[in-house]
Amino acid sequence: MSPLKHKIKDGINEDLTGIEDELKRHLSPCLDLVSQVAGHILFCGGKRIRPLLMILSARICGYNGDQDKKYSTMFEYLHTATLLHDDVVDGASMRRGKPVANSIWDPATVILAGDFLLARALSISAETGSPKVIRTIADITEKMSQGEIHQLQRKNDSSLSESEYLEVIRNKTAVLVSGACRVGAIIAQASEIEEEALHTYGYHIGMAFQMADDLLDYTADSTVLGKHIGADLKEGKMTLPVIVAFERADSSDRKFMEKILNARDFSIQDFEKLLTLLTKYGGIEYTRRAAADHIQKAKQALTVFKPAITRNILSDIADFVLTRKS
Repeated sequence: MSPLKHKIKDGINEDLTGIEDELKRHLSPCLDLVSQVAGHILFCGGKRIRPLLMILSARICGYNGDQDKKYSTMFEYLHTATLLHDDVVDGASMRRGKPVANSIWDPATVILAGDFLLARALSISAETGSPKVIRTIADITEKMSQGEIHQLQRKNDSSLSESEYLEVIRNKTAVLVSGACRVGAIIAQASEIEEEALHTYGYHIGMAFQMADDLLDYTADSTVLGKHIGADLKEGKMTLPVIVAFERADSSDRKFMEKILNARDFSIQDFEKLLTLLTKYGGIEYTRRAAADHIQKAKQALTVFKPAITRNILSDIADFVLTRKS
């Protein structure tokens, strides 16, 4: 474990324990099959960043209630639902170092288990008694669906532009993270300035998180990452390192990249050549810089709040997003 990750964990261990307890409690009343399918991915090493950010956002705004752990679970349920659905749509084989759920259960069962988690998240949002929270969760769900459909429409499409990619990841990833931060502020009855600051922080964390995740597909150790290296490429996903390199490449290299993108499978040698091109044309470095810029903006948004332990943890989480290995 890196020193930064260790430092963060020391400050959130109690929160993590509370989140785990609530995730299990709200899953236990459902059918055994649903619990098994959902639990296959829900309890296999997720970082709980989204529920943690909701709890920390509420805390930095002075929340003193006892329902924050419970409310935070809706963000992990939403996230897990999208992962279950995505793995069916993408034909993935591994998730968090384990076989995907749809390789164990039939796809229909997995899809319906994901639907249950979406419904459970909406039910918990209703229990807050806040129309604003309910609207936020509904908006998140709608935009995440739009992001996934947009990405599916442009599968294996080398003409995907950077601006379109940014729109996809905003809807796929950033809206859930920014929504978690906003809901934390809402349940704490924070000021509009504080709420918007946390929403901004969450937006930039979400954008950087997805960019860093896209980089890991080309730079990580598969045993650490928990999925096969090059999985995004095999699923036909044009991510920022590839988009930038493809736009800058000469005709010969672009033709090779196009062949790799359209292949259902490719050799280790072809993948290594692609990595060379991503470095040659600056796709990897460009993505690193873009993610780092979002992290700086996220940390800047926190200056609305006075220096405090919770603000320090939120700042450390921002740095961790940029440096994580899985």
